[in-house]
Amino acid sequence: MLRRRIAAALAVVTATSLLIAPQAPAAPTQRIQWQKCFDPGTPGLPPGGERLECGSFTAPMDWNNPRNGKTITIAVSRLTPKNGTAKQTIFTNPGGPGGPGLTIPLIYLDRPKLSENAEIIGIDVRGTGASNNVTCGGYDAERLTDPRDRGKANLDLLYGSIELHAKFCQTRSGEFGRYVTTDQTVKDLDLLRQVLGKNKVSWLGYSGGSWMGAYYATYFPKTLDKIVLDSNVEFTAPWQDSFDDWGMGFERRFRVDFLPWVAKYDSVYHLGKTGEEVRQSYERTRAKLNEQPVTRPEGVYNGVQLDFLLRGTLYVKDGFEIGAQIFAELAGTAPARLKAQATYPDAQNATAYSILCNDTKFKGDRKFLEREAAVNGAKWPLVGYYQVAAPCAFWDRPNVQLKQPNGIGVPTTLMVQSVRDPATPLEGAQRAHRNFKNSVMLTVENEGDHGIYGFGNDCVNDIVESYFIDGVTPAKDLTCQGVPLPAPGESTHNSLAKARQLATQLG
Repeated sequence: MLRRRIAAALAVVTATSLLIAPQAPAAPTQRIQWQKCFDPGTPGLPPGGERLECGSFTAPMDWNNPRNGKTITIAVSRLTPKNGTAKQTIFTNPGGPGGPGLTIPLIYLDRPKLSENAEIIGIDVRGTGASNNVTCGGYDAERLTDPRDRGKANLDLLYGSIELHAKFCQTRSGEFGRYVTTDQTVKDLDLLRQVLGKNKVSWLGYSGGSWMGAYYATYFPKTLDKIVLDSNVEFTAPWQDSFDDWGMGFERRFRVDFLPWVAKYDSVYHLGKTGEEVRQSYERTRAKLNEQPVTRPEGVYNGVQLDFLLRGTLYVKDGFEIGAQIFAELAGTAPARLKAQATYPDAQNATAYSILCNDTKFKGDRKFLEREAAVNGAKWPLVGYYQVAAPCAFWDRPNVQLKQPNGIGVPTTLMVQSVRDPATPLEGAQRAHRNFKNSVMLTVENEGDHGIYGFGNDCVNDIVESYFIDGVTPAKDLTCQGVPLPAPGESTHNSLAKARQLATQLG
């Protein structure tokens, strides 16, 4: 979910293949051999970035049968205060699930209250990044055909491709793929805590990282100190429930924020003077691209690719300008600018599907998927026809029994949530809040960004850092106001944008 927002932006370390090594040493005897992540003078490295250190540790492939001797390697990083004195250790996760997280600590160089008082740990969780990888062999069914076409031939192609997607993921990932689960990952995390010699750690997770944090707290409640979950999936329900809200969440962000914003700047984009006129421009452009695709430096655009462009645009307000610019170029209302887009590692997607489909049962078959897409697509045409979790309907699911997150015995958990978050909608976050004891919610009004803390909202930053560093725990739910949408050319270029630029420069 946060892969457009953080995970893809931070994936700067080359993925490694699965290695089966001797059995992992017990936690007290493992030591991480830290070394500098980047060479001195690395272009684009932010001030202080040279302090980021990288290392790895080993964990059992299967925590439920560790004596089989099969292990995996987990890549980690750390950013320590300049003075070397940290009040606490914070584990971070950029979401996805499956987002590589080694460089996420660099984001907080712009948050000195956090980075100069805490040791911040980045983690490439099992399956992704520089840790042992899973893969779908590069296969991705989501973009292969237009799900708006509900004719029998296209439905056969669509759901046949989705079934093949599941088979590719499970076959290419082999035995390891069955152990890329939340149950296994949170045990990796607690092993890391032990290897670091910490009695307690804190957690800062975005999007899919809210799921991981809630489960880490559920499995190991006595080892967590402070917990911040930002842009929350409905982590008290199956994964399927969270993705069921995607069509609604993205359509709301599209209609309430993006379309009126583009209309406001019609003198720039020439796509319409009202939100509805801009939406009609989208429909016309989509139909035109399906008839005659357009090749750009970053790839070929048809109607489906336009949907994906706009879906990615909606995650953060800083993406509105480039998304609208490409949209206008495809519509033929603006001169073309050559600008390549980033690509995403297959390991991240493969890890996401492994977690989604291994963790929790999927309710329904192909007929269910067909009915659901028809209903949701009619209501929310931008994203409603797409079914991210659909391969799970064809997945040979292992016997994974997750504990149920309920918050009982867990320290006060601070949930941060914008009201128009497209990828993790407010409604699901509110349900998780109600069902997770001892949680408090910081609701960000007049905001739709996915990922809030550390990205330019002073009110949110102050509350989160007061909680982490000063120990000020909110006694009840509270609110902050969002950051206004920028005008074209006036994007905030916050720390995330810098991290994305750095990731691109470093490959």
